[in-house]
Amino acid sequence: MALEALNILLVEDDPVFRDMLSRFLRTRGALVTEAEDGRKGLELFVKKRFDIILADLNMPNMDGLTMLRNIYKSGSTIPSIILSGNQRMALVTEALRLGASDYLVKPLSDLHAVEFAINQCLTSVGASQGALDENIDELSYLELNENLALLEQNTEAAKCVQQQLFPSSSIDYPKIHIDYTLLTHNRVSPYFIDSAMVGNEHFIMYMAHFHPEDNRAAFACVLLKSFVNQKVKDSSNHLDDIVINPELMLKYLNERLVAAGLDLYCDIIYVALHLTSRKLQIAQAGRGLRCYLRHGEQLTRLALADSMQMGLFAWGQPSKQSRQLADNDTLCLVTAIPKHQHMLMANEFQGLVYTPDTAEGGFVQMTVS
Repeated sequence: MALEALNILLVEDDPVFRDMLSRFLRTRGALVTEAEDGRKGLELFVKKRFDIILADLNMPNMDGLTMLRNIYKSGSTIPSIILSGNQRMALVTEALRLGASDYLVKPLSDLHAVEFAINQCLTSVGASQGALDENIDELSYLELNENLALLEQNTEAAKCVQQQLFPSSSIDYPKIHIDYTLLTHNRVSPYFIDSAMVGNEHFIMYMAHFHPEDNRAAFACVLLKSFVNQKVKDSSNHLDDIVINPELMLKYLNERLVAAGLDLYCDIIYVALHLTSRKLQIAQAGRGLRCYLRHGEQLTRLALADSMQMGLFAWGQPSKQSRQLADNDTLCLVTAIPKHQHMLMANEFQGLVYTPDTAEGGFVQMTVS
């Protein structure tokens, strides 16, 4: 059977739905352990080995998000799938940020969608890159598109979703410090920044600008972050190291954006740094973003040619460059607006800011200790 001998932890507070889903999974060959809330789910996770977690987010005692936060804080890379209602999109966004692999919207019209999502989730963890790219999860995108329709109609909901993804204006990693400002006109920001450690030796950072500049940008941020998170996990599981190769990563992200069918396009600069050698690898798609090395009060722009935006089926090659990061140099990604460059040099790092008086865009700075 499709889920033969698969150990599943099912965490769901609705006893009727939990029993129905558990029975279905067992008929498909899975071994299912049930928990009625996040606290019990966390206790079971510590005591027993599981292959995957299915978790509701809105539960008493301990919600699913808190449970997952504790699980992933422990260093676990176990795949998880979120079960959530449409109204819980902000929590779904946070779960994806923490490391969840996928989510399904309740109520489920067909329990086979759960089986399909489980197989796709495990395939992405254990398959080769070629097999993964040939098996895009169409059901997941169907669920995502249903939420996209809601976000397109409700700007406040879209802003709420996006705000869950943005950290404070200052972020500390081992040996890395990040500062940023993004400015938007009291609506969803078409710009997005993100960063992550990859193991102990590598660090990645990127800045993106989505087109068209509407509520879909909030949705695109969720997608982009989830795609990158998956590749960070693949690297942790020693499956591939695409995430630290900017050129290959942009090719991968383009394929995923095209497959999503959202008619979104993206300018992006993606950076990977090897912490010991301080070697920088940089790739760019589109135009409108700039990459600089900052040394004191001097900015030196790195030559990256304009290229085609991501999101195009007939996409070409990104522009790329490798550099050695000198002592006391910082790396800066900035929108091509002089005001933003001046704010960067004045160290006006404010995080995500809603302001009608300044052109939209911003900047992010990476300092290596």
